[in-house]
Amino acid sequence: MKVAILGVWHVHAPDYTRCALEQGEVVGFFERDDGLAAGFSSAFPMLNRYATLEDLLAGEAEGVIVCSATCDHTADIIAAARAGKHIFTEKVLTLTDEEADRIAEVVAESGVTFVISLFQKYIGSHKTVKAVTESGELGKINYIRFRNCHSGSSCNWLPPHFYHAHQCGGGAMIDLGAHGMYLIDWIMGVPTTAVSAFTRACERTDVAEKNTDGVEDNAVTVFTYPNGAIAINETGFVSDCESFVLEVHGERGYVRMEGGRIVKCTNATGGQPVEVPAEAGDPAPIQQFLTGNILPGCGMKEARALTHLMVMAYGKH
Repeated sequence: MKVAILGVWHVHAPDYTRCALEQGEVVGFFERDDGLAAGFSSAFPMLNRYATLEDLLAGEAEGVIVCSATCDHTADIIAAARAGKHIFTEKVLTLTDEEADRIAEVVAESGVTFVISLFQKYIGSHKTVKAVTESGELGKINYIRFRNCHSGSSCNWLPPHFYHAHQCGGGAMIDLGAHGMYLIDWIMGVPTTAVSAFTRACERTDVAEKNTDGVEDNAVTVFTYPNGAIAINETGFVSDCESFVLEVHGERGYVRMEGGRIVKCTNATGGQPVEVPAEAGDPAPIQQFLTGNILPGCGMKEARALTHLMVMAYGKH
């Protein structure tokens, strides 16, 4: 597929670009911010910068990789769909349910392919946790927890624009916390209620100069479900040396993954912890998009659900 990069605001834009260069052809990029464009051009000097979005959409690209600021996703994705371009987008889809509904409507009308980057659903260890949960061995599920943190603030490697509330829609939860949101939805479905605790834990003065909007860098959201289950999504920009933790508990035991190692302890194992081999992973959504081999789980339905969970987490519903 011939693709163009629609925005280089997101920190994953270089990774997606390298993948696209390996899998197909990148015909150029568009970025509104001259500073971001200059940095991207220095890393990818072979790529032409389109002067306007209209120029990109009028070009030869068959698809776009959307890495613009989250606040621009609605306008950018709708424009791309109306131009007949297949769409891969970084998460989250957009900042409100209404905007997500509008995007879904236009994409459906256009008939283009749509993929969102919910890549952790395709990691083998995460797939294994879901498989154990669905097997019935745990009994009625009553608790799920996911923890995913990094040191973007405490070690000061996140770019300044990741602290701009208008562009991002929030801080750690809407960015890194998105992974926990879609994994919880994948396993538990849509919750009934949400309560969040958002704090600023980083005390670095150089980060404070970036974070003038006061977005959260340490965050937890707790969901409840009609059957009495609770789900907890933990995230933050202030923890180093962390590994993913995903655990699901039921009336007859639990399954827990940490750093790729999976252990279950259930009535069926005699109440003893047993290590579970991880099943094979699947290609990431960006690879699925570029090759046309698109698996279930990274489409518009899941994109809208992620936006809705964020709306709940930030108390905007």
